[in-house]
Amino acid sequence: MDWAEIMDRSNHSFWGYLGGRVLSIDKNKVEAALTIESKHLNSMGIVHGGVLSSLMDQVMGFAVIAAKDGRQGVTTHLNVNFLAPMGLGELYVTAYPVHETYRTLTLHAEIRNEKDVLGCMATATFRLPSEKRSSSQS
Repeated sequence: MDWAEIMDRSNHSFWGYLGGRVLSIDKNKVEAALTIESKHLNSMGIVHGGVLSSLMDQVMGFAVIAAKDGRQGVTTHLNVNFLAPMGLGELYVTAYPVHETYRTLTLHAEIRNEKDVLGCMATATFRLPSEKRSSSQS
């Protein structure tokens, strides 16, 4: 697993468009941040739910890669609970695995602001593609 390559690809995708930054990665937890700008707000002046959902989904995706030594997965289920409105400033995301089977990994994520207010949390299930077998194993 080459995190430099993973982050380069991510920074040239939707993650880069959002403006997220990974703060720390290990097998058990990924932490990231996003500086909220006016482009992240909805018409009510609070962070758009799609931004929050995307942020947690992506950080949980990074947590899959970290937990599975570079193996990637695809989100099959995402459940988000919005708990408090978030506004301009820094948001901090934490994601970690909570359950694993042979083909799935379930994770938890939460977003807090600079004042440690819990704005939202999510669980997601990621399906892990089957590992490719070499031609000699066929």
